Amino acid sequence: MSIEFDKQSAIENAKAFVKSFFEGEASGHDFWHTMRVLRLAETIAISEGADLFTVRLAALLHDVDDVKLSPTTSAGLDNARKFMRENSVDNETTEKVCRIIRDISFKGRDSVVPDSLEGKCVQDADRLDALGAIGVARTFAYGGSRGRAMYDPEHKPNSDMSAEEYRQSNSSSIAHFYEKLFLLKDMMNTEKGKAIALERDAFMHEFVSRFLNEWDGGE
Repeated sequence: MSIEFDKQSAIENAKAFVKSFFEGEASGHDFWHTMRVLRLAETIAISEGADLFTVRLAALLHDVDDVKLSPTTSAGLDNARKFMRENSVDNETTEKVCRIIRDISFKGRDSVVPDSLEGKCVQDADRLDALGAIGVARTFAYGGSRGRAMYDPEHKPNSDMSAEEYRQSNSSSIAHFYEKLFLLKDMMNTEKGKAIALERDAFMHEFVSRFLNEWDGGE
């Protein structure tokens, strides 16, 4: 069995693993989110010259230990580590993938820029899936799953939260655009990511503008 065949087998196994792991998930952090991040990460990695195997594996496993979805495994990245161990992923790649997963999430002003090109590609891909039409849909899906209001005109969004403040926030879905989504365009790491983010960001601004106009009874 060749090294390349082993890599492909691990990727296919990872796809099956995350499909099973996210079964029934309806918060926007589901299997299809993972697959979109995978495709975006591959596109960016090819453009930037990053290692595709590392990028693919990190993209596929990036949410399996997310504190919002699996709080008991997030500290040690237990699910990701177990999968890689069972699929004979070497220690160096395992640690690199785990570092990417740890760095990927938006944490307000405490957000981290990954130290590897592969990490930058995956982080951009994950953030791009929070933008544009998909980003709008995921925002309201997540808000609904957590019982959040669509909009609270009496709440002033806080766009300068720490990681802990952001994690504890229960802001409305519209506030989320100001507290995270509108910040992402300027947090992209790669040229490809920046280019994709521009159009998606513009769409979201148009959406929120129309939403607020209609909220106030505009035509």
